Amino acid sequence: MNHERIRTLLVEDEPSAVRLIQETLAEAKAVGFELTHVDHLSDALKLLGREDFDVVLLDLSLPDSQGLEALVKAQAQSPGVPIVILTSLDDETVALKAVQEGAQDYLVKGPLANALLVRSVRYAIERKRLEEQLLHSQKMESLGRLAGGVAHDINNLLTPILGYAQLGTMELPADHPALSCLQEIQVNAQRAATFTRQLLAFSRRQVVELKVISLNDLILDADKMLRRLIGEDIELVTLPASRLGLVKVDPGQMEQVLMNLAVNARDAMPNGGKLTIKTGDVTVAQSTARRHPQVPAGEYVTLTVSDTGVGMTEETKTHLFEPFFTTKEKGKGTGLGLSTCYGIIRQHGGFISISSELGHGTNVQVYLPRAESGSTPQHQPSETGQLPRGKETILLVEDEPAVRELVARVLRNQGYTLLQAANGDEGLRVARQHGPQKIHLLLTDVVMPLMGGTELAQRMRALNPQAKVLFTSGYTDDTLLHHGVPESGMEFLQKPFTPSALARKVRAVLDSPRTANGPSL
Repeated sequence: MNHERIRTLLVEDEPSAVRLIQETLAEAKAVGFELTHVDHLSDALKLLGREDFDVVLLDLSLPDSQGLEALVKAQAQSPGVPIVILTSLDDETVALKAVQEGAQDYLVKGPLANALLVRSVRYAIERKRLEEQLLHSQKMESLGRLAGGVAHDINNLLTPILGYAQLGTMELPADHPALSCLQEIQVNAQRAATFTRQLLAFSRRQVVELKVISLNDLILDADKMLRRLIGEDIELVTLPASRLGLVKVDPGQMEQVLMNLAVNARDAMPNGGKLTIKTGDVTVAQSTARRHPQVPAGEYVTLTVSDTGVGMTEETKTHLFEPFFTTKEKGKGTGLGLSTCYGIIRQHGGFISISSELGHGTNVQVYLPRAESGSTPQHQPSETGQLPRGKETILLVEDEPAVRELVARVLRNQGYTLLQAANGDEGLRVARQHGPQKIHLLLTDVVMPLMGGTELAQRMRALNPQAKVLFTSGYTDDTLLHHGVPESGMEFLQKPFTPSALARKVRAVLDSPRTANGPSL
């Protein structure tokens, strides 16, 4: 729908009424109307069949149609287009029936109708826009659930592939002929893991590890990587704001957003051009929020990525955030770039605004909620050295046998005592039989049959408040999604993970203070 010019179809056979309506719409300077007039229903139906209109102004008394028949036929020809009835028939029964049949409004011709006309059209468009946003949101949510489920299953397969490949490289001598094969398996498994992370980011089924950072630091740290990524024929300009609020985000995911947007911009400039990345602060007012339901009012930090590329058609813009949609040649893109960005930003409580015109480049603006005043930037500690060992007892609850066997093998190799179960019910029985006070760590998958990991953790905490909990999953359920990991005190390890990542995370959780697991779930 074109929001700059409202395409209006007027179906009216009285010349005086046509003139009045034309004058009324012309006087509405705040809104631009593009008016098309016909005086027969048959002509209107032909136009509705081949052209797009934002609203129809329909008389019920026409040379070739009388009464609500005109409304019914117009709706059938162009479903979803708002129809405002303009008629001389001042009949409450007909008016009620017209609204019940789907008319946006029923106006009786006269001075009052002319005064209400512009407002009625505006409401109809909202003038339809809100309905489209709702349908789009529902469509994206359905696609997200599907993507999350697919990623969950793939991650369960990738975990043992990646894990055993790394174990093999750690155990074989440096000159072993199979070493290069195992390394290739790791590289390609990691590529597949990147693909599933994109699916999870789109579906908002990925746990975010929130840290307070400055987006200025993010773009400055990524500068060298971006320059290698976009190539020498594209000029890169970074414009960090001199004063910028902080944001509470997952730094890795924000870097992924920046890289995806930069790659899209690069591909839109095959003959070179200019890529501009800048940051800023902005306040979204209540009036703006009312016009855009997906945009809450408040204080935001913006990340803007602009290019001088080929731009996009209106048709392309309607599919931008759909997963696997791409305008690139086969094999040149997965179609997950913008959908991944969409999922990441929405999961962080933000939103994306994109403006583009064919032949005149594209401007992508990311809005992220500003962190609370008094927040200070956090930095990610590095992980180096030998894999840590331990002697504690760990209850491992995992419904995928291949993943369970891998995890048990890795942790036994590091000196831990392992108890195993295939679901929450079985895990609880094993804990009671062994003596829950002797269990130092519950390592559990989140999504399992019979009893999931979050319920198991609740029951385990009632039996043994001192036990630590480490969740793992190919994706996560709403219990964890609604909390950033550090905020809630929950510890989480995303599948697929490597043996080294597993060993380091287990040791870190066991060594954390007793309060690190936070409030009961």
